[in-house]
Amino acid sequence: MTDISLNYDVVIIGAGAAGMMCAVEAGRRGRSVLLIEHNKKPGEKIRISGGGRCNFTNIHTAPKNFISANPHYCISALKRYKPADFINRLETAGIAYHEKALGQLFCDGSAQQIIDLFLEDMKTASVDLKLNSRVLNISYEGGGYQLKVDLSGRERDVSAHSLVIATGGKSIPKMGASGFGYQVAQQFGLNIIEPRPGLVPLTFDDKTLASFAALSGIGVDVRAMNERASFEEALLFTHRGLSGPAILQISSYWRDGEEIRIDMLPGQDVSALLQQARDESGGRQLRSFLGQLWPKRVAEMMSARLGIDKKLAELSSKDLQRVSDEINAMIVQPMGSEGYRTAEVTIGGVDCRDLSSKTMAATKQPGLYFIGEVVDVTGWLGGYNFQWAWASGWVAGQEV
Repeated sequence: MTDISLNYDVVIIGAGAAGMMCAVEAGRRGRSVLLIEHNKKPGEKIRISGGGRCNFTNIHTAPKNFISANPHYCISALKRYKPADFINRLETAGIAYHEKALGQLFCDGSAQQIIDLFLEDMKTASVDLKLNSRVLNISYEGGGYQLKVDLSGRERDVSAHSLVIATGGKSIPKMGASGFGYQVAQQFGLNIIEPRPGLVPLTFDDKTLASFAALSGIGVDVRAMNERASFEEALLFTHRGLSGPAILQISSYWRDGEEIRIDMLPGQDVSALLQQARDESGGRQLRSFLGQLWPKRVAEMMSARLGIDKKLAELSSKDLQRVSDEINAMIVQPMGSEGYRTAEVTIGGVDCRDLSSKTMAATKQPGLYFIGEVVDVTGWLGGYNFQWAWASGWVAGQEV
């Protein structure tokens, strides 16, 4: 191993989106920076996101797109570092991108381009990046931080004036995700908002699964909703339950034991459609009418849920209301979720009330910063979480 100075201005733990952004910004300010990553490669979530093309931001980013016990906390960082700022960074580097639905931006090529951009920027900013390395112990002594670190198999003592925690949450543990950042926060007296999986497929009991069994792989556009939120996007039936963007989005607002309502024909008044169909072709079977609304297997599932085998002209007012309610507000009660194994994000984390929204620093512990997913700020699906990573990392990089 090449000899390096073990005294730094800044040590950053976690070489994900937020950590690399912070490292580059701090290095550009002339700070000596050590960036520690326990994986063999940096930016693993960047690499796998968006099907390998990285949904790196959303042009519609606003505070309303984030979940937090302190919903105002994210405002300052998002104002100071906007989607346009990151887009400009990519354009300057010649990285081509395109917009998909709902303001989501993706690389035209591989997500590795973004990782390579940060690697080059860190090299230019003289950031020491140490991969396959772990922090074994942290203490605060004499106005600075003392760390015992396994640097690629060699145990060393490292000191720094500022310490930045960018270790993410618990989602996708196969990539090394853990609660390390929460442990550091608690060590220094910060509160933790209880973490839970977010943007995660939902699971159901055997009876409900059986009703969905023949639909695995089919997607339909729906509106998924509960008392807290509503999302009109695609739903995907799977052999384990329900997934797709609409379900992933509403999962972040769902709690154990609660129901979810699914409008299977968003924007359409089913009662009016039924009345018109009954007037125009009353001799038609209800199941035939349903068959024109969705793919055949979805229509068969809805017909089975209704259990009404009548001609349209035979439907009573009560029948019409029941059909309308089932289609525009089908009630399902998840048994749970697939958990951190498949969750795209972790909701909860370091309590924003213990952090400065202008610097990302702990308010009661000098020189300690928390950025990215480890903080209790979680975005919707669609590039919002990366924008929070860029913004919070950039802000901390101006301060450390």
